Amino acid sequence: MFHRAWQLCGKWCRWSSPFIHLLTLTVVTFGVLAPLICHRLLHSYFYLRRWHLNPMSRKFLEQNQQEGQDALHYFEKMQMPNASEASSSDAFQPLLLITIITVQRQNDFHYVLQVASHFHRLLQKCGVHCQNYRMLLCNVESDPSSHQDVRLLSSLFPTVSRDRTGENPDPGLNQFEKEKQDYVFCLEQSLLVYSPEYILLVED
Repeated sequence: MFHRAWQLCGKWCRWSSPFIHLLTLTVVTFGVLAPLICHRLLHSYFYLRRWHLNPMSRKFLEQNQQEGQDALHYFEKMQMPNASEASSSDAFQPLLLITIITVQRQNDFHYVLQVASHFHRLLQKCGVHCQNYRMLLCNVESDPSSHQDVRLLSSLFPTVSRDRTGENPDPGLNQFEKEKQDYVFCLEQSLLVYSPEYILLVED
């Protein structure tokens, strides 16, 4: 029996054996070629996080910071009209109202400026076809006056604020519930101020 098993093993283990060919191909493919080719692909099984993730994160943050500075310069160079606080007395009823929900974040990245600049460029590029579109800023920062980017944009876009200054924060209120309440507030204010046919709620 041992001799028979040895003969069978020798038959399968010869270089000309299909089994050896398949085994060699598998080892070369998944042990050599795939790691060499896929080690830079973020969602690959062979992605080497220690080599690439930290530099990629730094590069992304630097790019995001640069885009924030570009958005800041974009609005600083614009001729700012004197746009007052949003008022329900406005007779204009837009077809689409883009409401940007914002809170104060890291100043260097200017997230709300990035979002607002992208939408503003799109509306400018659209021209007369988008003349019935409007933008509204919804500031849900607990202290609205501390949001510096909104102060800059308030001279260009109508703004509503959810002032919670002096309120006692609810310790049982989690982040998800707070964001849900902020969305409800901004949606209600959008309907109250403009009563548009359509509303697009976005978060910075």
